[in-house]
Amino acid sequence: MALTGLFLVFFLLVHLIANLTLFMGPDSFNATAEFMGTNPVIQVMQPILALGFIAHIITGIILELKNRSSRPVSYTKNNVAANSSWMSRNMIVTGIMIFAFLVLHLINYFIPIKTTHVENHYELVVGLFKNPLYAGVYILAFVFLGLHLMHGFQSSLTTTGIRRDKYQNCIKTLGTIYSLVVALGFIAIAVWFHFA
Repeated sequence: MALTGLFLVFFLLVHLIANLTLFMGPDSFNATAEFMGTNPVIQVMQPILALGFIAHIITGIILELKNRSSRPVSYTKNNVAANSSWMSRNMIVTGIMIFAFLVLHLINYFIPIKTTHVENHYELVVGLFKNPLYAGVYILAFVFLGLHLMHGFQSSLTTTGIRRDKYQNCIKTLGTIYSLVVALGFIAIAVWFHFA
């Protein structure tokens, strides 16, 4: 779970950087999309990325089921907020929301560019953001992603043994900054191109 999560953390940063070229205009974004669509290294990485997503999702479901089955009888009194954050208790919820958006994103962007010859990626993306329903779902999905990352980032470092007590505050801060930058970066793109 931690390793696939860290792999996806890296992917999200690369994806955000690529998407930020939308602000540089159609030529820059279309050139970026063309590079991403034809670069052999990226083409090899696509199935690896898909397997990373699948492994992360399956592992998340297995962990959720194990957690639920480990305590079949509920506590009589339990102050869950004192023991864990909202994000850590709701990773499965935020994960499901992210997965639902991922399916929508594949249907609306990835499948069309793979099955038809899309010449103007910029037009396709900006057209999606002009749709208020799509823009709203996109923004909501990245709110959920930010919440998911706030727990997942530091949790994955703890699981892999990278997070030590003396670095705990630094890693927590770094995780929060990363989560906010990624979530707000994608949200800013949607808001800007919806209203532009």
